[in-house]
This record gives sequence, C-alpha cells and structure tokens, in this order.
Amino acid sequence: MPESNAVSRRVTAPLEALNFFMADMQSGIGPFLGVFLLAHQWKSGMIGTVMTLGGVAGMLMTVPFGALVDATSRKRAYVAIPGACAVIASLLVLLSQNFWIIALSQVATAIAGAAIGPAVAGMTLGIVRQAGFPRQNGRNQAFNHAGNMIGAGLSGYLGWRFGYSAIFWLAVVFAVLSIASVALIPRDAIDNAAARGVNDEAEEGKKVSGFTVLLRNKPLLILAAALGCFHLGNGAMLPLYGLAVTGTHKGNPTVFVAETIVVAQAVMIVASIVATRMAQRQGYWWIMLITFIALPIRGLLASQLLVPWGVYPVQALDGIGAGLQSVAVPGMVARVLNGTGRVNVGQGAVMTVQGIGASLSPMLGGWIAQGLGYSVTFTILGSFALLSLALWLVFAKMLRPACLGQPPKNKTPLGSLSEPATA
Repeated sequence: MPESNAVSRRVTAPLEALNFFMADMQSGIGPFLGVFLLAHQWKSGMIGTVMTLGGVAGMLMTVPFGALVDATSRKRAYVAIPGACAVIASLLVLLSQNFWIIALSQVATAIAGAAIGPAVAGMTLGIVRQAGFPRQNGRNQAFNHAGNMIGAGLSGYLGWRFGYSAIFWLAVVFAVLSIASVALIPRDAIDNAAARGVNDEAEEGKKVSGFTVLLRNKPLLILAAALGCFHLGNGAMLPLYGLAVTGTHKGNPTVFVAETIVVAQAVMIVASIVATRMAQRQGYWWIMLITFIALPIRGLLASQLLVPWGVYPVQALDGIGAGLQSVAVPGMVARVLNGTGRVNVGQGAVMTVQGIGASLSPMLGGWIAQGLGYSVTFTILGSFALLSLALWLVFAKMLRPACLGQPPKNKTPLGSLSEPATA
C-alpha cells in the first residue's frame, strides 16, 4: 500500500465524493424534523423525546458496528446498505405523524449512522494509513461539511418552494450518489489490516488486542467522558434554537432551519481545514480545548439572541466546535489506538459516549424549555461543556502527548502503554 502522498486520486476522489453526498443521506429530514412536527401540533417535550429514542438506538449500535467494521473486508457495504435503509425509514415520516412511526424512523436513521461513521473512518485509514490519516480525514470532513451546507440550502429552498416532501426526495438523490461514490472506491485499495490499526498485515492475528484495551486506555476514556458532557449540552441546541425563533417570529421555518445549518456548515469547512493544519503542528489537545470553550459562549449568546439574525453568531460558534471536533476526534482515536487492531471499535465506543449525551440532550432540553423557557435552557445546556473543559485541563499533562497529530515513530501501540503520561 503506498503512502498517503502517493495514493491515487482515483481512490481518494470517490472517498471525498462519498463524504460530500452522505451528509444529506445520513440526516434526511434531520434538523427539519422539529419544525415539521411542530407544524403538526407536537409539543417540544415530545419532539425531544422522539429524537432521544433515535439517539439511544444509535448509541447502542456504534460499538457492535465498529467491531464488525474492524472484522469485515466488505467495508463499502456498511455505507451503501445502511444509507439506503435510512432514506427509506425517513420516508415513513411522510406517510404518518404517529408517534411510533416517527420513533421507528429516527431509530432506523440513527442505526444507519452508527454503521456509516466507523465504516468511512475505517476505509480512510485503510487507504492512507496512519501517516496520511490526519490530512485525509481533514479533507473528508471539509467535503462532508460542504455537503451538509449545500444539502441544507437546497432543502430550505425546496421545502419553501414545494413543501416538506421535497426534502425527503433530495435525501434520496444524495443517497443514490453516495452509493455510486462508494462503488467507485476499488475494494483492493483498502488495506484491511491498516484499517483496523494493525501495522503489519502478516501478523494481524497476533497483534489484535482484546476489547479491554479500550478500558485501559486512559486518554481514550477521558476523551469520551469530555465528549459525553459536551454533547449533552450541544445535542439539543440547534433544534431548540430553531423552535425558539420560528415559534416567536414570522417567516418560513424550513428556510430558517436551512439558514442555521448553512451558517454552521460554512464555518465548519474552514474549521476542518484549520484543524487539519493544527493537528499536524500542535496536535489535537488545543483543538479540543477550543471546542469546549465555544459551547458555553454559544449557550449564553443563544439565550440572549432569540431573533432571526442571532443565527449568525450562534451557529458560527457551532461551526467552530463541531468543525474542529470532526477532525480531532477520529484523528485522536486513531492515534491513541494505533497498533491495537481496535481502532474502529474505539471509534464506535467514543461515538457511543457521544451518543449518550446527544440522545439525552433533546429530551432534557425539550422538557426544560417547556417548563422554564428557552433562554434558561440554552444557558443550562451550554454549561455542560464546563465539565468537559475541567476534565481537559485537569488531565492536560496526560492528554497532550496522546493528542499529538503525528503518528508514532515506533510500532509500540499507544493504547497498550501502562503509563498514560508517556503516551
């Protein structure tokens, strides 16, 4: 397998196209669900509850799917099949607004996302290996954010022009293009040993660590805990902000929600490029620190700017936080688990803890908003990232070596070191 700078564009171009198109395929109606259900007389508490059900389902499946991605040589199928199923499930929302139909749709979409995330990370690592992963993952995330931005813009326009059904059909088109893109990635271009974090394919069977390596890796555990707190606050921020503004101001709700996404994703494109360069020079610790500072500020701004133009500063901060994390989190997991053979299980485990926070956030935020109002809710949600910030600063001495963006010069698996401070 050639090094990352020699990998053919014939391989990386379809990978980047996949990241672009899968953004809208994964989310479907996604952020538009809240205003869609609000238009059908749903209350914020029930909207948050149904979103939480989907989040819990996705959370439960991320580790099993990560293990399957590690074990399989058919990683492309873990993108194509779940993606198609997610679009079909989303279309059910058009047929009925019954609680259980909506819940089923969100569960299916979340499960599909649990498979696609580790699969794309694994394919990327298998194509470019550790040396090329920070750069290629940064490019992937830039294309993914661009796909989200363009998909949201088109969804807002089509929803305003033709109604909510057009948003679903746009997701179908993006799904077909995603499946076509993944089919263009040559199967033999993916080194399955490298894709799971094993350096020598000939000794793969001997080098694969047990699942307990995840529990012994202290930098990984701290990262997961910090992200769980962050997403407990961040998960509900966008849908609740959309509900708060569209519920009190006139205007087309699909256009406003599209605007919130476009602003955030535009910033994320720039943030992912900056994060890629920072990772190669300073490592991931500073990147994550910035994201944990951004959320409390975003919560305070959201609590005070419940007006249409408030979307620009509020969502710009979302773009900084999520855009930087989209590069830093997969890169750090790949870095600390290099050599263990459990990279994609580790990706799934971190996604699970993120999912715990993100899945509880809409229900928690929805009921707080229903009882105390939106301003108080945004302040409370933003404050959860202060816990993340505290963890990151307290364990800085351990984390900073583990967050270096460059791959290790020796073959010692970072995740198996007994002393995390020297990771």
